[in-house]
Amino acid sequence: MLESATIKSRLLAAALLAATLVLPMHAQDAMKKDTPIKPPDRPSKVVLDSWNDIGRKLIAMAEDFPEDKYDFKPTPAQRSFAEQLLHMAGANYYFTNPVIGQKPPTGDPKRDQYKTKADVVAFVKKSFADGAAAIQAKGDTGMSELVVDPFGHQQDRISDLAYGFIEHDGEHYGQLVVYYRLSGLVPPESRPKK
Repeated sequence: MLESATIKSRLLAAALLAATLVLPMHAQDAMKKDTPIKPPDRPSKVVLDSWNDIGRKLIAMAEDFPEDKYDFKPTPAQRSFAEQLLHMAGANYYFTNPVIGQKPPTGDPKRDQYKTKADVVAFVKKSFADGAAAIQAKGDTGMSELVVDPFGHQQDRISDLAYGFIEHDGEHYGQLVVYYRLSGLVPPESRPKK
């Protein structure tokens, strides 16, 4: 009899456990069926969100990295931390300028033009703000407009050109993570969230 009671209590416990797992899933499925599917974001919003996200990460690094390490280079052949930021921010204008009908810049900004951390940070912020303004000005229909890629000497859709520069910025973000780690620092994006 004791065995029978133990078996019954185990079966009851298993049934209760199954009910607590299955019922919430059915409730979630019912909610999904009753909730309309969210439409996709507008094309210009998708591009702008990506542009602003990588900009946020790079601006945070520019503001966070110690000024006395701004000229740090992992090897003599590489750019310094500041030169990486200046190259990346300057390259943003190879996107922004064609989009707004201007000629792209010629070459990287020079470190002696941006002597302090504040100068570099301001330039990085401006490059992302100018790019964001160009994307917003073009709007959804403008994302399909054609511009000449300053490097490929071919026509590209504005959205495709933007994604190329977003990727370029992401590559420099990855490089700057290494500069942080070699300096014994943790990049802002890798720190525990508060």
